[in-house]
Order: sequence, then structure tokens, then C-alpha cells
Amino acid sequence: FPFCEFCVYSLFTFHFLNSILIHIRSSSSLFFLLFNRPTPLVASFGKVSRCYTGPTNTGIASSMIKCDPNGKLMIHVTKLYANGISSTTTSSGTAPPAGQTFSAFGRIYSGSIKQGDKVKVLGEAYSPEDDEDASYAVVKSVSISRGRYKTEVNVATAGNWVLIDGVDASIAKTATITSTGGNDDDDEDEVRIFAPLKFPQVGGESVMKLSVEPLNPAELPKMVEGLRRISKAYPMALTRVEESGEHVIFGTGELYLDCIMHDLRHVYSNIEVKVADPVVGFRETVVDTSSLKCFAETANKRNKLTMIAEPLDEGLAEQLEAGKVKINEWDNKKVGRYFQSKYDWDLLSARSVWAFGDSPTHGPNILMDDTLPSEVDKTLLSSCKPGMIQGFQWATREGPLCEEPVRSTKLKILDTVLADKPIHRGAGQIIPTARKVVHSSLLTAQPKLLEPVYRMEIQCNGDIVDGINPLISKRRGHVVQDKPIPGSPFYMLKAFMPVMDSFGFETDLRVMTQGQAMVQSVFDHWAVVPGDPLDKNIILHPLEPSPQQHLARDFLVKTRRRKGLSEDVSMVKFFDEDMREQL
Repeated sequence: FPFCEFCVYSLFTFHFLNSILIHIRSSSSLFFLLFNRPTPLVASFGKVSRCYTGPTNTGIASSMIKCDPNGKLMIHVTKLYANGISSTTTSSGTAPPAGQTFSAFGRIYSGSIKQGDKVKVLGEAYSPEDDEDASYAVVKSVSISRGRYKTEVNVATAGNWVLIDGVDASIAKTATITSTGGNDDDDEDEVRIFAPLKFPQVGGESVMKLSVEPLNPAELPKMVEGLRRISKAYPMALTRVEESGEHVIFGTGELYLDCIMHDLRHVYSNIEVKVADPVVGFRETVVDTSSLKCFAETANKRNKLTMIAEPLDEGLAEQLEAGKVKINEWDNKKVGRYFQSKYDWDLLSARSVWAFGDSPTHGPNILMDDTLPSEVDKTLLSSCKPGMIQGFQWATREGPLCEEPVRSTKLKILDTVLADKPIHRGAGQIIPTARKVVHSSLLTAQPKLLEPVYRMEIQCNGDIVDGINPLISKRRGHVVQDKPIPGSPFYMLKAFMPVMDSFGFETDLRVMTQGQAMVQSVFDHWAVVPGDPLDKNIILHPLEPSPQQHLARDFLVKTRRRKGLSEDVSMVKFFDEDMREQL
């Protein structure tokens, strides 16, 4: 059955459906699909409201809501499928080499598309103000997905889900495809992108990571190209190159990474790859206010920035990551009302929010202007605002402890001394100084490491529940609920376990229970790692597990070693000489 929203309504007539209903009433799934699935026209308003980032009162949005086949072409690409694999074999039997190219799977909201059309591909980072993530492509073919096959069509109109070949070169995960002509320059109908996909059901973040390198160093370019294709094929996979040169893959769990490694070796690069032991991604945060006002001078000694760091209110970081606060769309008054009503901030603080970091729209950190007009020239400060925001976002992207992202912190600008001439307070002076003072503020506010924690659901027989509890406790986990499943002899256990200690847990569980237990693990939240990561008095013994109160120091040292950094955090790097004297 073709996976296409318009297939029932446009390819079959009502009389034809009526004649075959007698034969399919026994098939409850198909019967339910035919009579309960809304038509594209009925469902389009909800889809546009949820997915489209632009206003819904423009001509483009109106065409999408009406599913206008003659309107401006708007396609939301949600997935990339590798060509040349059995699941995407064409009806003609011809296909490019496996994994070399991808078919873009997306829904046509308005307009029509056919082979040979020149289209504009807008990436996830595109905005009308910054069109760097935009490119042009020519459609090679348009197909309808039919299970393991796809059938090419001459033209596809609004309301259909289609596979498009020839447009995948610039697509990373998701994209928006639009036509090249029309009213692109019209302010009223300015094209916006569809929002990137989020996966809250599986935690929304890839927290497990794996370092890889080719067995033959000469095949490094092949592996790099394979990693790029992995990032396209797996929606939640992230690839990154550390400063030490190691290539890192982020995934949601062991099975996810196992599938990635299989495809990397046998589909997308066809080389032998070495892997290191899996580890997790950490976050950095603070648990107290900075012990003193931290300042830093620019290289030319003509500018000086002063800040302090504080922890964010509980639950605020999750709200920011979920995009509940639209700082780029709301005015200061609306942002102020949100923080006043939800978190009881005073009016001055609520309206002095400058930016989020490290993401400009979903970052879990806040930069605030806490200066007074009587002490600071607000005109000069406003001229340096973009540079200070860039320095803040750079600092929160790579924290001072082990260059991991910073989370749940609030940075307040207390004072600034800025040069009168613009040439002396340019971005080259302000950005690195802002980064330095943010790092020094974090280091003086009792910095801590955060580790990811899995939420586990274990289904097992009732007589082995008591045997599972010690297995979880041994890995720093704890059971929060165990209850019988009504109408069955099984129990459902719900537990939390640090991802760092979850490696091999599923195998141990199956061995201990002789296959009578099944576990499902999903990232749930970040938790503070026990211990002080900056305590140099802690002695770490090689090949011995560290006690719980030493874990933060242990994780810090091992992470810095893996990244090619010195074992200890250097005070000289983050503090000026005057600051070191105060400390």
C-alpha cells in the first residue's frame, strides 16, 4: 500500500473504494486507516502550525494550509535514505553504488515537483538574515515509497510523501525545499524553514560516544566520508572531531552505536575501523555564586569586563532547551513577563536577558546585563553586545573543566570599561576576553561535572525481582518503582542508572536472569557527579575503581587526557595576574 496521504483520495474514486470495502472490512488496520486518517487538507493546518517556523498569516502559509498544488513549492524533508540498498531499489532495477547517494523523504505542503526542477534547499541553520546554509539543486527523480521498492512518478503535488533524488548533497539531517522563483524577496511571503526534528521520546540527546580511527591510516579520508554519511542516515547520530584529532560518534545507546559501526564498516566506507571503549558526554555547571567578581582585560589593555556566575533556577534549563522562551521572536517585555511569572525574577533582571548559550535559541545558559546606566555607558555597551554574546556562547560550548558544554548557568555582566574609539573595542578584542571572563566566573562558583542518567524499564517474572535490585545498585543505580503488570505474571521495574555504569548491563541482566528479563533504556536527565573535580589532593590509582567521592576528579582527569589536555585546569589560562593575586 503506497505510503502517501493523497493516494486514497486522488488515485481512487469514491465508487471504486465503495466496491472494495466489502472485501477489506475484515482487515481492521486498513479499515481504520481509510476511515480515521485525516486527509492532507484537513491535517495541514495542524502540521503547518507545529512544524513551520514562520508566521501562519502569510501567503506561503496559506498555500500550505490549503494544500495548493499551484502555490509556491514547500517540502519538509524529514529523513534521508541511502540509495543502492535493497530497501530503496527502484522499479527499473537500476541503482547507484550502495550508500553513495541519498533519497530525501519529505512531505509536499504546497506546489508541485517533477524531474528536472531547480529547487532551493534550506538547511536547519538557514534564516532570512543568514542564508549561508542554503544551496541550489536539480531534481533527478521523484518517487513514491512502496515498502522496499519505490515507484518513479512524473509529477507529485501537495499532500504527498515523496522520495526526491539529487538534492541530498547539502542536507545534514532535515531540510526545507522550495522553488527558486516567486516571491522570495517579498517581505510578506518571506520563506522560513520547517523546525528541525526533536525526539523527546528517546531523551532528545545522544549522550554515549565512541572514538574511532581507521586500521590503515591511509584510509582516513574514506572514514571521514563514511562518518558524514552516517550523520545523514541516523537522525540522532552526531559526529565530531576533537582538538586532539580523534573522531567521535555520539549515539543514544550501545545497540544504536553497534548499528552505526556496522554500517560504517560495511555500507558507507567499507574499511576496517578501530574503536575505543565507549564513554559518555559530560556537561559542566556551577552550584554556587562566584566567590568574587571576575574580570579580564583585553589584549590592548583598553577594555575590561567584569562578570559573576550563578546556577539557574531548577527546571529552567529544560524549558530553555525545549524552546519555551523564544528570545529572538519575543520583545523584552514578553521575555520579562515569562521570567517574572514562572520563576519570580525581579523586573530589572527579567528584562535584562541578552542571549542564550551555547545555542542562540535553545541554549541552557543565560547571559544577563546587570550593569547600571549611572555606572556604564549603555551606548558603548550596546556596540560591543554582539562580540560579548559570541564570547559567551563560545565559552559555554567548551567549558573550562574539560571542554565539555556548560549547562544550567547564569552569567551576569556587572561592569564594563570600554575604549572610546571603535577600533580599540572590536570583535577581535572583545570575543576572547568575554570567553575568558566567563570561564573564570565559572571556576570561582564551585564548578561541577554533570553526567547523563538513563531511565530504565525492566520487565521480568515476579520471582526474580529481588535478584535484580543488587545488580542495579552495584552500578550506582536505584529502583524507584516495581509493580505487577495487570493480567500477567510479570513485574515492571523502573530504575535510574548513570550511563557511564550502564555498559554491559543488559548482557549481565540476561545472564543473571537466564533471559527472563528485558530492559529498555532511555536518557532521562543530567545529575551532578559526586566529588570535587578540582581537588588536587585526590590520588587516583591506575586500574582500580575510584570511590564514589572521587568520581568527579577521576572523570575530569581521564576526559582531559583523552582530549590531549593537561591533567589539571590551568589558572594562568583563565585568570589575569590581578585576579590570581586576589585568589
